[in-house]
Amino acid sequence: MIIVLIFAFQSAAHSRDSVKYGLLVTALQNPVTLGNRLEIEKLVKFAKENSIDTIFIQIYRANISYFPSKVGDSAPYRTCLKSVGEDGLAFLIKKAHASGIKVYAWLNMMSLGENRNAVILKKYGPSILTCGPSGKKLIEDYKTDDQYFMEPGDLRVRRELVNMTEEIVSTYASLDGLLFDYIRYPDKDPPYGYTASNMARFKKAYGRKYIDEKDPDWKNWKRRQVTQTLEAVVKRAKCIRPDIEISATACAPYIRAYHEAFQDWPLWLKERIVDYVTLMSYPPDVRSLKIYVGEAKEKNTDLRGVNIAISAYKLINLPEIFAQQLKFCAGAKPNMCIIFHYESLLKNRALAKVMSESKF
Repeated sequence: MIIVLIFAFQSAAHSRDSVKYGLLVTALQNPVTLGNRLEIEKLVKFAKENSIDTIFIQIYRANISYFPSKVGDSAPYRTCLKSVGEDGLAFLIKKAHASGIKVYAWLNMMSLGENRNAVILKKYGPSILTCGPSGKKLIEDYKTDDQYFMEPGDLRVRRELVNMTEEIVSTYASLDGLLFDYIRYPDKDPPYGYTASNMARFKKAYGRKYIDEKDPDWKNWKRRQVTQTLEAVVKRAKCIRPDIEISATACAPYIRAYHEAFQDWPLWLKERIVDYVTLMSYPPDVRSLKIYVGEAKEKNTDLRGVNIAISAYKLINLPEIFAQQLKFCAGAKPNMCIIFHYESLLKNRALAKVMSESKF
């Protein structure tokens, strides 16, 4: 997996002498990192020993939360609270900051995974799930890529995500940043966005009686729904914490982001909607990585502030390729090289050895 983070604002005093490293930590890790004091301390120790500057900890996925929430199912949070003896994320932030390491909350926004019992789904029903023009009958029919996707053009969804963002930023005053993931449409085959509420809003805005998938206005409408959802959550976060850093993921290559996921990420940077854009892909080799990084450079002039994440997950049995990609990342002189993910480094110590021995 590759993630490229592009920082929208640059400082003339930014140092390029050394490469910074980030580490993504999933909520699916077993044991759950935030559910055990020793695991939290182990993560911070690992990060410090491997010169990790920023930990991206996943605290929201599939409408399940590892923080106190009314928007998502916070049962996992309560379980972690009981086992740790205090709020796991707050404890991680405290320990990480003591070691000079930043902490970002990583949030999967539109995807409900395979969670058909999601709190938000029970509240509103399947009408909030995006679908194609043929419509759906059963809840199983809404699945795409083995997950349920919410509709970016549904104002109820937008409101819930804004409220969830407020819950996090209000609760964790020392949190360094937010990584908004999955603010997009699933793909283009079949085309999505055909929910009753989204179509009604489009028809009213453009005076249309029907929708043609080839209509440029319809395509631009979907891009605006994605952008406006992102704007809404960022605005709420910045209103509470003007200093909090914001990043948002986007697909790679660019043609997929713009025409399938309906993510106009260059606009997000140009209009300073976010501090970072995170370009995501899953290349198995260095050649593809170079192509995506080169494309990012073309779209954003250069690599100042660009973070490149390397997929330890996809390369778990290919430490040589992992080392080559990490070397390329360092040589490209981005702001940060980010590893996806922590558990993979623990499962294959050859990958962790690459990290500890990297002197690129």
